[in-house]
Amino acid sequence: MPGEAVPFLAVRAVDAFWGDLPVLRSVSFDLEEGELLSLLGPNGSGKTTLLRCLAGLETPRRGSVRLRGTDITGWPPHRRGIGLVSQDPTLFPHRTVWENIAYGPQVRRWDAEAVASRVAELLGQLSLERFAERYPGALSGGEQQRVALARALAPRPELLLLDEPLAAVDPELRADLRAEFRELLRAQRTSAIHVTHDREEGFFLGDRVLMLFEGRVAQSGTPEAIWDRPAGRTVAAFLGYNILFRDGRPVGVRPDRLRIGPEGGPGVPARVIRSGFVGEARSIQLRLEEGGRAEVRCAREAPSIPPGRAVRLTWDEEVAIGPSAAPRP
Repeated sequence: MPGEAVPFLAVRAVDAFWGDLPVLRSVSFDLEEGELLSLLGPNGSGKTTLLRCLAGLETPRRGSVRLRGTDITGWPPHRRGIGLVSQDPTLFPHRTVWENIAYGPQVRRWDAEAVASRVAELLGQLSLERFAERYPGALSGGEQQRVALARALAPRPELLLLDEPLAAVDPELRADLRAEFRELLRAQRTSAIHVTHDREEGFFLGDRVLMLFEGRVAQSGTPEAIWDRPAGRTVAAFLGYNILFRDGRPVGVRPDRLRIGPEGGPGVPARVIRSGFVGEARSIQLRLEEGGRAEVRCAREAPSIPPGRAVRLTWDEEVAIGPSAAPRP
């Protein structure tokens, strides 16, 4: 319609296949300029394939990808102005950190002063100055990912795609790195799509979250909206909710909202599978009599319950689980 705002990135009804096997099924969504979108879902849900379609590494069988209103669906990768950071940093091993970061601007024929200024800016923002003359083989995994991010950002891409860049990083460094990544993307005003199967990481990084299951968009919204109101049992279960039934309807109950009572009391019948210590809480895994499993998180001081014991589960607060809500594009 005349006067209607054009989305920065518009993905419409994208289908992709591996041979005859569908991987993406009519995927549609928008990304606003400067927005950071987390693409969240289990392994095998089609997240990486979607990024490859956006980057031009794969061509959708159907659908379109528009950037600033221009249809780029059939364009080769080098024409799109889109950067990609993957789980494997794939840095040039025989180039120094400085040379790796400078590569993109140099290929685009920036003048030497502009290249040096951009590299110095990114080295400073990612605390990489002391590594400028080192080669990738002398860096840790976390340091290599910082360099990979700087290299992708150096030529000022229109859009940055991050394909689980922190998955192989040591857990003790991951929280720091994701905070650095988020701060840098904000500072650079970079539009980005971050793929992960880690719920905490996806919620922390995204202004908005897109839930992808079996190649379909199941829900889209702010992290808070999705956490508080998951659209459907699949999303709720992925987020860690227990799926239980009250008056014949499914409800989602968080593990820390479930209580365990004696076998003869009220509530949903279940049987303990195992109980274990998980840091600040104790996790109790149960098999429901009606089918399926549940988890209870309780105080770490709570006594351990032996496997095989019959119990009843009750709760005070729940989230109604209904049909998946239609996500906004």
